[in-house]
Amino acid sequence: MVGAGELTPGDVGRVLVLGGSGFVGRRLVLELIRKNVGLTLLARSPEKLRPLLPEGAEARIVKGDLLSGEGLDGALEGARAAFYLVHSMGGRSIAVNRKFAERDKEAARNFVRAAGAAGLGRVIYLGGLGETGPGLSEHLKSRAEVAEILSSGRARATVLRAAVIIGAGGASFEMLRFLVERLPVMVCPRWIDTRIQPIALGDVVKYLVGCLENQETAGRTFDIGGPEILTYREMMQEYAEARGLARRLIITVPVLTPLLAAYWVDLVTPVPSGVAHPLIEGLRNEVVCKESSIEEMVPIEKTPFREAVKIALSEEPSGPGAGSG
Repeated sequence: MVGAGELTPGDVGRVLVLGGSGFVGRRLVLELIRKNVGLTLLARSPEKLRPLLPEGAEARIVKGDLLSGEGLDGALEGARAAFYLVHSMGGRSIAVNRKFAERDKEAARNFVRAAGAAGLGRVIYLGGLGETGPGLSEHLKSRAEVAEILSSGRARATVLRAAVIIGAGGASFEMLRFLVERLPVMVCPRWIDTRIQPIALGDVVKYLVGCLENQETAGRTFDIGGPEILTYREMMQEYAEARGLARRLIITVPVLTPLLAAYWVDLVTPVPSGVAHPLIEGLRNEVVCKESSIEEMVPIEKTPFREAVKIALSEEPSGPGAGSG
């Protein structure tokens, strides 16, 4: 198997993307193709991933699975760096969330073993903000544990920690969109007053690509966020104003548990309660950047929240507000 070695400026070599069919992965893959980066994509169902790629794209798709380890050796052949964009959302209970968390950790361990044997030079992981300190949700704990596993391998790891990502098709944005569009009056739990530093999907992709291009980011952990710190309540009102909707009446109550809130979201939005529950559980943790060193190493112009909402809506294929950005 060809060893990966270190990347050199301007020559990123072949890049492996894990999670290339996901919310962030699809956009990242298109941007890397636009930059003429040679790609390898690992997929359990290559036939579902292939139509997402532009015609003539220089991308190799390998059938495989991180949890079983199938296909990993072949996917890592010739790769000099990898993006790890794989994680599970969990389910409706702590027990189920822990089961998904264990699966995520096992998948990360399989990758680390295979990457070490292949001599992979770098791995770039997208994790979550708010993943330190006591009282974390199972979802955020899992993201932190995966980051530790990836950082323990031979490949030098870059960890990006993001809060709520604003982009078409993302579960967090879909939850926000449907709640605001459909409910002029909302009864919400206390988590709506937790501070959040949302970031536009396009900015996340810029940071990911920037870290690949700047090898000085290897072995580092960075917080990434947008230019504003908002509460979830403020995000709802900002969304309404961006859409030209009337200001929403939001009433908080102390008795709405994360599980009940997840079922409520399941009724009002297309986000299933099994996905909404870990997201809502995580919102009890403040998710704000604690450091800003990424701004010096990968300088970008950050997208304001309202602009991020408009971009996301312009890319939505259906549902309330779609195409209005």
